[in-house]
Amino acid sequence: MKEVKISVNNFDLYYGEKQALKNISIEIPAKKVTAFIGPSGCGKSTFLRVLNRMNDLIDHVKIQGEVLIEGVNIYDKQIDVVNLRKRIGMVFQKSNLFPKTIYENLIYGLKINGIRDKKVLDETAEKTLKQAALWNEVYDRLHEPALSLSGGQQQRLCIARALAVEPEIVLMDEPASALDPLSTAKIEELIHELKTKYTIVIVTHNMQQAARVSDQTAFFYLGELIEYDKTSKIFTNPTKKQTEDYVTGRFG
Repeated sequence: MKEVKISVNNFDLYYGEKQALKNISIEIPAKKVTAFIGPSGCGKSTFLRVLNRMNDLIDHVKIQGEVLIEGVNIYDKQIDVVNLRKRIGMVFQKSNLFPKTIYENLIYGLKINGIRDKKVLDETAEKTLKQAALWNEVYDRLHEPALSLSGGQQQRLCIARALAVEPEIVLMDEPASALDPLSTAKIEELIHELKTKYTIVIVTHNMQQAARVSDQTAFFYLGELIEYDKTSKIFTNPTKKQTEDYVTGRFG
């Protein structure tokens, strides 16, 4: 049995009176890529944010159920959310770089955590840029504004920044939706390489992308998890008719 990194049991989420997630149970394996697919508004991004408690920042959110990371419920009152988010990196749809240099963006998380040793900061910057396949493109431009990079480079810098604090899990919310095909291919290649070290969960609207990058795929519809299985099975021989209709393009 493959090692389970995240285990979610009977999870419900409400925005005020409106139920956005209905009784979700799922086991996400360690050091694999799990894709969440489904039409807009189906709950997949909301569920992604459940995994690092980003929904805590929204008013009137109510939850039931549990989310276990290596057996510990992250919604337990004793959990330090700041520490939790160190363990779980997040990459958003639009690169959310700070209006600072490339280097300052990379070391931001370390500095917040009190690390000031220049050698450590320099080594981390180089290591994470190499992991994000960006070092060769920017090594001589580290003190230039991050926002001077191309869209695809900015998104890879966001991935490097997420890796700098050495997370165990990396969440990606539509990381390539704003990018051209070449940049998208680079991000996908990167995801493939990163899963040897990290557990990756990706939300994507792009079904071909889910089929290319993920090991497991979860199909969401109207706040429910309809089907979850190996990606190859979801795309070639799904069990549920709703899944089949979605992946074959009959609705969505």
